[in-house]
Amino acid sequence: MFEYQITGRFFAQIAGKMEDMGASELKEFGVKEINPIYRGVWFKTDLEHVYRINYRSKLITRILAPLLTFDCHSTNYLLKTAYKIEWDKLFSANNTFAIFATVSNSKISHSHYASLVLKDAIVDYFRDKTGERPNIDKINPDVWISLHINANKAHISIDTSGGSLHKRYYRIETIFASMQETLAAAIIRLSGWNGKNMLYDPMCGSGTLLSEALMHYCRIPTAFKRDNFGFKHLPDFENETWQKIKDDGLRLQRDLPKDLIAGSDIDRKAVYATRKNLNTFQQGMNIRIEQTDFRNLPEMKNATIVCNPPYGIRMGDAKELKELYKDLGDFLKQKCQGSTAYIYCGNRELIDSLGLKPSAKIPLVNGNLDGRLVKIEIY
Repeated sequence: MFEYQITGRFFAQIAGKMEDMGASELKEFGVKEINPIYRGVWFKTDLEHVYRINYRSKLITRILAPLLTFDCHSTNYLLKTAYKIEWDKLFSANNTFAIFATVSNSKISHSHYASLVLKDAIVDYFRDKTGERPNIDKINPDVWISLHINANKAHISIDTSGGSLHKRYYRIETIFASMQETLAAAIIRLSGWNGKNMLYDPMCGSGTLLSEALMHYCRIPTAFKRDNFGFKHLPDFENETWQKIKDDGLRLQRDLPKDLIAGSDIDRKAVYATRKNLNTFQQGMNIRIEQTDFRNLPEMKNATIVCNPPYGIRMGDAKELKELYKDLGDFLKQKCQGSTAYIYCGNRELIDSLGLKPSAKIPLVNGNLDGRLVKIEIY
């Protein structure tokens, strides 16, 4: 038996600064023994919950099912031990696979070399047992294998998600410096928006915040466009249970009232990208998108406002950026009475330029960017 079958424990990878939110989301799914650590959460559950979490989680990046954990002080021992795993119970020589590896504080110090050693163990296993070998596909493999070595302890796992869950596959058009989908989902969650008032994004970019708000309100499973889940390769995969979860996902969806969600951007290409992306949803046509400068927008009282303004990559001039943030603060003060704004500031030095006192500054990571989600209540 594999380790996850014995212990019932799985590992959810989560972006930095979102571990506690990820733990809260897992609790909402009904899992037990939740233990957040750096960039992830250990938890205990059954495979049915693993299917459901993969299908519906808004914050989690991957869910790993541990195959084997062992002390590992050399690549030779890694090769011999990994060779003993019954790989043919997970996939065949006709399948493709890829390995992602991380190492830290260990005698094995190179992640790329460690992944090559694990690859050799898998290939040797199949070649010795079947006379054939599976091929590597680093872009779109049938099976993703995780190798994590920390303090000379190796963890080999199968990625039940079949690739990063931040890829929702609704983003068919993009612009420079787009926000990661899991971060956008976290912002919608932190806003507490529940559809009782309008949600507006005055700098919508490629529409990631609007798309995540749509999925949130309409109860659309975040992985509804994904087909290649790694859990389908587990020896105890139950297709009937999985089909029921997908059927429930369709049954629980609801329509989106017209203009409950809306947005705009000054950039014509951004508006085009947003509309193309929203059109991948059946409910997307009910979101109003227009090309306009936020300074020219009419009043929008008692709304939830979310946005990800430029922070330096898209606009290089510091003076121009400070003026933009000042104008955004003026817009909120003058036209958004009774509203609450959630502004993701990738450059924390620009927060003061808003000219408004935040009631909260929440650390959130967007790729390599350590930004802050600023909450501003406009009275």
